Amino acid sequence: MTTPPVVFIHGLWIHSAAWQPWQELFAAAGYTTHAPGWTGDAATPAATRARPEALAGIGVAELTAGYARFLEGLPARPIVIGHSFGGLIAQKLLADGLADAAVALSPAPVKGATKLPLAQIRSALPVLRSPKNKDRAVVLTERQFRYGFGNAVSRDESRKLHDAYAIPGPGRPIFELTAAKKDPQSPTKVNFSAVRGPLLITGAGADHTVPEVVSRQAYGLYSQSPSVTDYHVFPDRGHSLVFDSGWREVAQHVLTWVGRA
Repeated sequence: MTTPPVVFIHGLWIHSAAWQPWQELFAAAGYTTHAPGWTGDAATPAATRARPEALAGIGVAELTAGYARFLEGLPARPIVIGHSFGGLIAQKLLADGLADAAVALSPAPVKGATKLPLAQIRSALPVLRSPKNKDRAVVLTERQFRYGFGNAVSRDESRKLHDAYAIPGPGRPIFELTAAKKDPQSPTKVNFSAVRGPLLITGAGADHTVPEVVSRQAYGLYSQSPSVTDYHVFPDRGHSLVFDSGWREVAQHVLTWVGRA
C-alpha cells in the first residue's frame, strides 16, 4: 500500500528546521515528508533572522495560499501536520479538499473560538503592544519565548530552543486573530461542516500561547461536522511540545493516529 506524503507546517516564531526529528521518525515509518517554510522564510533559522523584513506584513491568507500551491504540486494529496498557526492553516487546507487528513497541534484560534485566557493575551503582547507591528516582523526575546513556549521545560532547555529555532514572525496574523470576531471574511475562518478527511486536534495542558481550553473549543466547533474529528490532550506540556525534549511522545501519538486515519 502506498503511503501519502506528509507535510509539516510550522507556527509563528519557529523555523521549519524544528520538524527534522519528526521527519526522520515518519520517514522510518515509510512516509515521504516535506517541511516547507512560510512565505519569507529562509533555508535556516540564522538566515531567516538576518532578513526579518522578508516576513513583514504577511498574513494568514498569503501563508495558506503558499502552502496550497505547494500541496497542489505533490504527486498525491498529503496528510498535513501543523503546529500553532500551522495548525490553523492545516485545518483550512483540509476543509478546502487539499489534504487527505490533518493534525492541528495546539492550533491558533479559528474564527468562532471566543475563549481568551489571560495567558494567551500575555503571549500575544509582543505583537499587540504596537499597531505598527501589523506590518512588521516581530522577534521574541529569550524571556518572552520562555513564557510563550518554554514554560513547561527547564530554563536552560528553553534558552537552547530559543537559540536553535526562534525566528522573526509577521505580526499580521496576530492582528487577524483579534479582528476575527468582527470580520465576516476573516482569513482565520474555517468551514466546519465541510465533508473532508479525518482531523486530529490536540491541546497542551500547560500551554500559555494556545491554552488547552482554546484547543478544546476549536474541537467543539466541529460538533456538527459529518466527518471524523478527534481530540487529545497532553496534560503537562507547553507550546514547545513539538520540538522540545518530549517531542517523541507527541510525534508517536500523531504517527499512530495517522496510521489509522
